[in-house]
Amino acid sequence: MQDRSEIIKSLTQELRRGTIVLSALSQLFKPRYGYSLVAILEEKGVPVDANTLYPLLRRLEKQGLLESHWDTADSRPRKYYKVSASGAEIYERLTKEWRRIAASMEQLVKDREED
Repeated sequence: MQDRSEIIKSLTQELRRGTIVLSALSQLFKPRYGYSLVAILEEKGVPVDANTLYPLLRRLEKQGLLESHWDTADSRPRKYYKVSASGAEIYERLTKEWRRIAASMEQLVKDREED
């Protein structure tokens, strides 16, 4: 049997996994490269591993939610991502759904605390 800390860690990862797309899109209305996005998300309390983020960025680009371009001006070329017009529309819809879910969850937790 797993100890409680391992169970909590696993369940917390599951909760975060469901928010990573919305988290990433929210920060990509300005062009950013992958590593900077990792740092920004971590700074804002949403830690994400680069090995999770880079495939996500590629998938969102393939789905048409992100646009990208390479900046080769520096000695180290970087691929910058930005929310596309379609991505902005989907972001707005996901944000509404997130707010609905968060309000429902808040009510469930509040109800439990009042029991």
